[in-house]
Amino acid sequence: MELTHLDKRQNPKMVDVSAKDSTHREAIARGKITMNYEAFCAIKEQKVKKGAVLQTAIIAAIMGAKRTSELIPMCHPLFLTSVKCETIEIANENAFILEVRVKTYGQTGVEMEALMGVNIGLLTIYDMVKAIDKTMVLSEIYLVEKSGGKSGHFVQQ
Repeated sequence: MELTHLDKRQNPKMVDVSAKDSTHREAIARGKITMNYEAFCAIKEQKVKKGAVLQTAIIAAIMGAKRTSELIPMCHPLFLTSVKCETIEIANENAFILEVRVKTYGQTGVEMEALMGVNIGLLTIYDMVKAIDKTMVLSEIYLVEKSGGKSGHFVQQ
């Protein structure tokens, strides 16, 4: 298997996508943050001193998706056409799921942007609630689905 981010001399390089066709591309990623009951209730009841946690996490997730290429060295800067986020409450686990859906029309996929959005959104929740619970756990961060491009449609089983 050829490593596409290394040249013949084993030096890092950014993949040349100039010959690839532009297509509609979409990726969905998801992650979970689990916390103690007190922190969970504070978020649900919007009683966190730093403000509206889930709404702020959504803004952070959008910003994270948009700035992915600044943080991951080999990612191409992309023109994102849409970033949508959803939070899902899991009361019996004192947890929240954050799902990020990213779209573009271009020559390379948006999987990393969706995954980055999830990570930044979850880290924002942690940051805003750490005064209540420092034991929070970020977990189950994964690519749910992607479409577009040469590799086609992928759905996590």
